[in-house]
Amino acid sequence: MASFLYHLKSLYLLSFLSTFVQPLCHVHERSYLLQFKESFVMNMSASSDPWAYSKVSSWTLQEGNNSNCCSWAGVECDEFTGHVIGLDLNSSYLHGSINSTSSLFHLVYLQRLNLADNHFNYSQIPSTISNLSKLTYLDLSFSKFTSQIPLEVSQLSKLSTLNLSRNKLELNKPNLRSLVENLTRLEKLDLSGVSIISTVPNNLANLSALKSLSLRNCGLQGFIPSSLGNLKYLNFLRLSKNNFEGHIPSSLGNLIQLSTLALNSNNLTGPIPFELANLTQLTQLCLYYNIIEGQIPFGLVNLTKLTLLNLAGNNLSGQIPSSINQLKNLEFLDLSMNYFSGTVEFDMFVKLKRLTRLHLSYNQVSLLISETSANRTLQKFHQLGFSLCNLNKFPDFLANQDELEWLDLNENNIHGQVPEWFWKMSKESLRVLSLSYNFLTSLGQHPILVPWTHLVILDLRSNKLQGSLPIPSFSTLEYHVSNNSLTGKIPELLCNMSSLQHLDLSENNLNGSLPQCLHNFGDSLFILDLRRNKFEGSIPQTWTKGSKLTVINFSQNKFQGWLPRSLGKCIMLKVLDLSNNQFNDTFPFWLGKLPNLKILILRSNKFYGSIRILKAKYEFSSLQIVDLSYNNFTGRLPLILFQNWNSSKFDRVDHLTYIQVESSFIMENSLQSYIWIIKYNYSMTMTNKGVNILCGKVQEIFTALDCSSNRFAGEISESIGNLKGLRLLDISNNILTGHIPPSLGNLAELESLDLSQNKLSGEIPQQLMQLTFLEYFNVSHNHLMGPIPEGKQFDTFQSRSFEGNSKLCGRPLTKKCKNYEALPPSTFEESQDSGSPFQIGWKIVVIGYGFGLVVGAAIGHIVTARNRSMSWTPNTELISPFFQYCRHQLICAACFNFCSFSHVLRAPTVDVGYVPNAKYLAHIPHQTQKTAPIRCGICAKIIPFVSVLYRCKFVTVRIDV
Repeated sequence: MASFLYHLKSLYLLSFLSTFVQPLCHVHERSYLLQFKESFVMNMSASSDPWAYSKVSSWTLQEGNNSNCCSWAGVECDEFTGHVIGLDLNSSYLHGSINSTSSLFHLVYLQRLNLADNHFNYSQIPSTISNLSKLTYLDLSFSKFTSQIPLEVSQLSKLSTLNLSRNKLELNKPNLRSLVENLTRLEKLDLSGVSIISTVPNNLANLSALKSLSLRNCGLQGFIPSSLGNLKYLNFLRLSKNNFEGHIPSSLGNLIQLSTLALNSNNLTGPIPFELANLTQLTQLCLYYNIIEGQIPFGLVNLTKLTLLNLAGNNLSGQIPSSINQLKNLEFLDLSMNYFSGTVEFDMFVKLKRLTRLHLSYNQVSLLISETSANRTLQKFHQLGFSLCNLNKFPDFLANQDELEWLDLNENNIHGQVPEWFWKMSKESLRVLSLSYNFLTSLGQHPILVPWTHLVILDLRSNKLQGSLPIPSFSTLEYHVSNNSLTGKIPELLCNMSSLQHLDLSENNLNGSLPQCLHNFGDSLFILDLRRNKFEGSIPQTWTKGSKLTVINFSQNKFQGWLPRSLGKCIMLKVLDLSNNQFNDTFPFWLGKLPNLKILILRSNKFYGSIRILKAKYEFSSLQIVDLSYNNFTGRLPLILFQNWNSSKFDRVDHLTYIQVESSFIMENSLQSYIWIIKYNYSMTMTNKGVNILCGKVQEIFTALDCSSNRFAGEISESIGNLKGLRLLDISNNILTGHIPPSLGNLAELESLDLSQNKLSGEIPQQLMQLTFLEYFNVSHNHLMGPIPEGKQFDTFQSRSFEGNSKLCGRPLTKKCKNYEALPPSTFEESQDSGSPFQIGWKIVVIGYGFGLVVGAAIGHIVTARNRSMSWTPNTELISPFFQYCRHQLICAACFNFCSFSHVLRAPTVDVGYVPNAKYLAHIPHQTQKTAPIRCGICAKIIPFVSVLYRCKFVTVRIDV
């Protein structure tokens, strides 16, 4: 007994001393740690945490306690054995690769390993990680790992926490099922950002101890399995930003310990399940950016612990329930971009005393704000989104708000001038202000510099503002003031905005010359749009050191003189539009060094001379749209501009993208980050199919060469047939001679060909009949002779396409071909089911696919109208599923714009952020003639439109996912 008490006292003494005496680490483990340290360089850019520091800097063999690795920063040792059991090197500036021979994997007693927020140089997770079989905690998140997650991770069966998120990892072999099969002790699993691209395996529900599951942005698809409702200890579930479809499982209502549920940014449909009302511990509910419909269920008022509710970007309808004011803890509420209707009283939200972030934009509601609100003490709001809320004046209560960070009042009916008190509101806090698309005529008595010292976004677009140009604070990143009536010169104060990224002053009445100080914008500016003003003089030599400029648009002004050679230093430049000015210079061959230049518009200036390019030095490697029309160029056609033409990158694709620049600003906060996104779509005016057309968006695959109305001479080279992928070719109104080269028949994608007003001779080559996408053809006023080809596209061209050629004959001209043998007409490859009322109209629409859909759709409608058996009656029941599930974009056959549309029997929609999905087109029966009246969101005309056809891969529905 005495011996037992002695040993017990000894153990107690050892335990007591261990709290004061640090264990000594093992020499060989110390050596492993030092080797691990030496395999990296310390780079401050390797970690993003503002509190990051180099923990391994203290790892040395100096005399004293520092030789004990158990005292080193980030190292944890077992208090009895001295073995290294924990290594926490998150945010430690580590930069370098980890390979399978790393000394790290000799630390076999490790139980906890955290290497998050470092830069491991896009290396793979080594398979020798299986050596660390005692690991219970593994965090490799946000550390620049890539490639496949090794199977050996699944052998770490003691893991309770596994975090591999925010890397560029893949999970194919093993797949998600194999990975979790042995990890039955997991309490936290975070694979966010890992490319999984599969359905969720059922065995995930076997992780019965799981408390936190995050599979954000993994490419997961299919349905959310109802078996997840069996994870009874789950308190955090994030499945956002995937491709899940179907309804939200009602079984999720069984997860009564859940505090966060994030299913946003998927393709979920159906109503919000009533069973979610059981989640009484829920503090955050994120269902935004889905296709959820119906009304807000009454049971949600039971979720009294909610601090964040985000239902934005769905198809929810009905009235916003007044019972929402029972969510007393709510701090963030976003109901924007739905179909809520009726009158909404602002007082309903004022009762939520903790509510500081409220977004109601883009619904069909009328926000009623009491006149007495200005005299009441309200909570201090941080974010207010009231776009399209039918406001007719500035809300008076804003006068007493001094903590606003985000204020969005665009697309309302606010008239007149900005009130004086507005300039005193939230001077120190306001960062985003949007007043665009109203009817403001004056900014009132505003200071020369707007008073918001931390402003980042100022959006005053599309009002009726008059007077001089207001100058934002120097912290501003984006300044949008286009489509107003502002006058005067650009003040030199504007040059002090050294952080400016996006400057759009287009469509005003600004005049004078550009200030010489534009170079002060520095390397930050990437969009400069000054089009449609009255600027004059020369453009200063601004960009002497290069820049990030992506788009420069100086069109429709009165600029003169030579082009500044400093433009040749803008190596990021994609678009340069100098059209409709008075530039007097030779062709800017020196722009050929710009590797990203896609669009070059010199239309309607005084450029002159022949175009010669040194092939070895100036390549124009990315050029796809060139407009040189209405100048004084001479010499041969400048086909050399396309000497590096790569037609494969312009192949037709089902999913259309546009030449645009997207800019964004993220406002971080403790609840949910809110992001401002604006897409700048480059627009241009081109002569297409003989008509000047303003293209509101330009497709990435669109290619064009317009050399019309110059003095180009000589024959057209056969090499023109090498420009495969070209959609538009206009070389009209020049002095071209010789024959039309048969090689033009190689341009299979060509939609518009204009050779008129030249001195071309000979016959029209039969090879041009191969151009099955050709909608517009004009060879008028030349010296052509012989028969006009018959069949295919040539049967759709009118006589004016051939007039002014006295020796041409054949249809559509009245002159018969007496001395030529008629060629047999060609036929399309088509289905034998010629009796279908669908086919004739669709074949013509298919011909008109792409940039020239206008003509095809219009002709298709004419053919349908002329054939009595093809008459149609719009069927709302058949077409409504498409409109129900998709916010969509179509090409208007009246004004030739990609725009928002709404069904004629439905209230107009607004073109805001939407998440449509092509799979819902399947709701329309295949055998149905799918035409319906559509209202164009731009020209407001109601037109018949082919919504979707399954017979051809070129469908007229264009869906941006």
